[in-house]
Amino acid sequence: MSDIATNSLEKILPQLKCHFTWNLFKEESVSDDLEDRVCNQIEFLNTEFKATMYNLLAYVKHLRGQNEAALECLRRAEELILQEHAGQAEMRSLVTWGNYAWVYYHMGRLSEAQIYVDKVKQTCEKFSNPYSIESCELDCEEGWTWLKCGRNERAKVCFEKALEEKPNNPEFSSGLAIAMYHLDIKPQKQFSADALKQAIELSPDNQYVKVLLALKLQKMNKGAEGEQLVEEALEKASGQTDVLRSAAKFYRRKGDLDKAIELFLKALDSAPNNGYLCHQIGCCYRAKVRQLQNAEESEASGNREKIEELKQCAMDYSNKALEKGLNPLNAYSDLPELLEAEECYQIAFSKELPDAERRPPHEQHRCNGQENHGKSEDTGVQHCLEGLSISKNSTEKEEMKHQPQNTAENLLPRNAPNSWYLQGLIHKQNGDLQQAAECYEKELGRLLGNTLSGIGSFFLQASELEDGGEETGQGAVGPHP
Repeated sequence: MSDIATNSLEKILPQLKCHFTWNLFKEESVSDDLEDRVCNQIEFLNTEFKATMYNLLAYVKHLRGQNEAALECLRRAEELILQEHAGQAEMRSLVTWGNYAWVYYHMGRLSEAQIYVDKVKQTCEKFSNPYSIESCELDCEEGWTWLKCGRNERAKVCFEKALEEKPNNPEFSSGLAIAMYHLDIKPQKQFSADALKQAIELSPDNQYVKVLLALKLQKMNKGAEGEQLVEEALEKASGQTDVLRSAAKFYRRKGDLDKAIELFLKALDSAPNNGYLCHQIGCCYRAKVRQLQNAEESEASGNREKIEELKQCAMDYSNKALEKGLNPLNAYSDLPELLEAEECYQIAFSKELPDAERRPPHEQHRCNGQENHGKSEDTGVQHCLEGLSISKNSTEKEEMKHQPQNTAENLLPRNAPNSWYLQGLIHKQNGDLQQAAECYEKELGRLLGNTLSGIGSFFLQASELEDGGEETGQGAVGPHP
């Protein structure tokens, strides 16, 4: 196409309402498990909601340079819209067509990009606007997208706007309830509980919403009522990963760690590449270790072999989480919940993290560094210090001194993603907690240096900040022309 046509596209594309113009991810970073979570929802969601997930999956594929795969996802979204929303096909397809135009633009196939721009124009002109319109259905799709990416405040606004036009719509009500749940960090408040109950009335088959209500009731000291909902949800949606994850979270808070591990493992079966699930299983095993260590001394001595076995399980799953690319920021963003559930969680320098609600990754994901649900990114970074939470006893430390060790510096290149954090883990596993703490401090400084406030400069010199390497997931090409 001519330069004139190219310039025209570059002016029009930013006007389209779609994933490429919603600025979903900071610096276009995508969490490692987002694609797994979206694919899992495509497998288990009702057909009418799958088009929304295919649109998001197409955008994730594009960010990873897989444009042909992105086009295939958009084709699936188009097919599902025609099947499920035949009477509103044009309106429901606007986001998909916008995504098509952007993908083709990035592929250099400008004539095909123009075809989809024209499709959007032909529909929007019926409503006196050339390239975008106001629609509760579009607000809903944007809301689900924000929700999946962990931007709950933005999602809440979208669903509230959609409900103004259709106040009893089950899909809009469920979306608002989920967003409110993730934003509701005060256990004594019941705003999200009321919203979740209303959503269940409108969508009685939404098992995920039932489990969220159970978690909220548990925080309101109504655990028995909540457990009934969890049992019902597990009976009716035994293979849905989001339900399994949230149910496992319920039992972890209750202290039933064996049940929590069972459910996390079942979720891992359907999402084997999900590093966050591996991390959660490791956390449960560490909690079991603490339970045994806190027993009477005579009883604990008899459990030494069991404690060592559980420690090994915890380490194995933590290593699996890292192998699967879990970002340390995401791994430890649920630390406040572990503090709340176990009441004795210790971190470096004997400082407790603020009491706050953590958002789930599917919804998270999260999606992007993930996801911290309306919170300052500066507060999220301190979770990386969790690595010191289980220290070895003095006898074990003495034994470590006489064992041959590989240094962390020899095992990892300095410019590896999160290298200071990973080096800290290796030092910790070797029993060298002082060096582990130093590495964690450097990783914390690097992460803070990457936040908008730039306060990392108070922790490290500029040269040290640069040594940490780039964060995992960064570097994808931005969407704008």
